[in-house]
Amino acid sequence: MSSSASSWLTRPETDADVPAVQALTRAAFGRPAEADLLAALRSGEGWIDGLSFVATDPAGTPVGHVVLSRAFIGDVPALAMGPVSVHPDHQRSGAGSAAVLAALDAARRGGERFVVLRGHPSSYPRFGFVRASAHGLVLGVEAPDEAWMALSLDRRHPLPSGTVRWAAAFGS
Repeated sequence: MSSSASSWLTRPETDADVPAVQALTRAAFGRPAEADLLAALRSGEGWIDGLSFVATDPAGTPVGHVVLSRAFIGDVPALAMGPVSVHPDHQRSGAGSAAVLAALDAARRGGERFVVLRGHPSSYPRFGFVRASAHGLVLGVEAPDEAWMALSLDRRHPLPSGTVRWAAAFGS
């Protein structure tokens, strides 16, 4: 399927979406770890109502999903993005990009300033993410430096430096 991010319907996740989102997350990654993380985030202190977004097919079924949860850079509130999931039948269709853009826009409108993530280094720069270490962010877990990225949602507020604290569900 070749679509653009703008052709997908996006909206905040509802309680009714949870089973479909869990299933698409398992399918997207081919293992249960990310779906388990998502379930732990939903029940944890880092969950923020309204910052879990889906991209749906014409029938309203979620095929793409992203969640933003509470994190901190030092003592500065931030968001952690992930997991980001797209059902295998809809990968490279723009569904994931649509969900990411909708979630970032909602975060910006909600007054959030910063987002951090661990992800594929070729996937997230198009949304404005940059290498976190270049801004003095210490992420506290082992991973390739190029996979740790950060974004300032408001150009008036540059990324702060400091150690990132993730929600407990991330196990860090």
